[in-house]
Amino acid sequence: MFKAEIKSERDEDICILIRVENHSFNYLCECGEAKKLGVKECQNTNAIFISHTHIDHFVNFDTILRHQIGIKRKIVICGPKGIIEQVQNRIKSYCWNLIEEDAISYEIREIHEQGNIRSVTLNPPLWNQVNEKSITDSKIFEEKDFYVEFEILNHKTDSISYLFKARDKVKIELSEGLKGGKWVSELKKSYEKNNENAIIKIDDKEYLSKELFHMIKIEVGKKFGIIMDHAANIENHQKIKNKFFESDEVYIECFYKDEDKEFAEKNYHSYASMSGQIMKESKVKNAIPVHFSRKYENNEIEELIEQFEEVKKAPTIE
Repeated sequence: MFKAEIKSERDEDICILIRVENHSFNYLCECGEAKKLGVKECQNTNAIFISHTHIDHFVNFDTILRHQIGIKRKIVICGPKGIIEQVQNRIKSYCWNLIEEDAISYEIREIHEQGNIRSVTLNPPLWNQVNEKSITDSKIFEEKDFYVEFEILNHKTDSISYLFKARDKVKIELSEGLKGGKWVSELKKSYEKNNENAIIKIDDKEYLSKELFHMIKIEVGKKFGIIMDHAANIENHQKIKNKFFESDEVYIECFYKDEDKEFAEKNYHSYASMSGQIMKESKVKNAIPVHFSRKYENNEIEELIEQFEEVKKAPTIE
């Protein structure tokens, strides 16, 4: 359902592109330096998800903005409290005297505690904050086939982690002798509305919907996560386990080697074995370490990844 591609090299700042099966647009997580991120990929982006606005996660926003100007549609930007003014200030630092009013529109969704979300829209040429609204929701973004939830982690500033969740699908496994038809969609609707007594007509015979519910099969939606900078502490780890438990795939920051644990604690980052441990405890099927300190050479990054994988593979002690 979700296919992720890291658009940054190991010695660049983090940027991850997400494509969704049978969906027209792609999605970006983080705006770090990323030479592999193409113009068309920027233009085809429908939403940008920012964990926090430290320079290594936000420095490439201007390049993305440059490529998106003129696409004549709305882009959603999600991030922590303060991101509305930060995006607005970045945009307004340029001269826009030649831009058309419908060149683009940005809706900025700012995440506060307790699931409170502040939303505003920025439109050229003045880029003033309009259409302000406040909502309380666990979802920061929704499409027909999937939605995105969030969790606020502590990085000595709010750092937003994101969970992409495909919607469960109701499918019909036809009993022997039955053929598909209009009744299939009627049965699905009855099941979704919990209506057991709807009349379902198959050929010339009528059934109560509950008599056919045995053919219903639920395809559970895939779960894909992005967990960026966070302190490796009990509070953050509990939030991660609650939100990302049994996810299918998660990309998690692994900024430091175990030998540099003191740097991790000082800078509110995670480190190799702790990132591996929380992924193991969360029973993530495929956990991928990303976002390594630029102090490391490639061979040191390989050592870091090995430390991460060793913890994941170690037997669980009950």
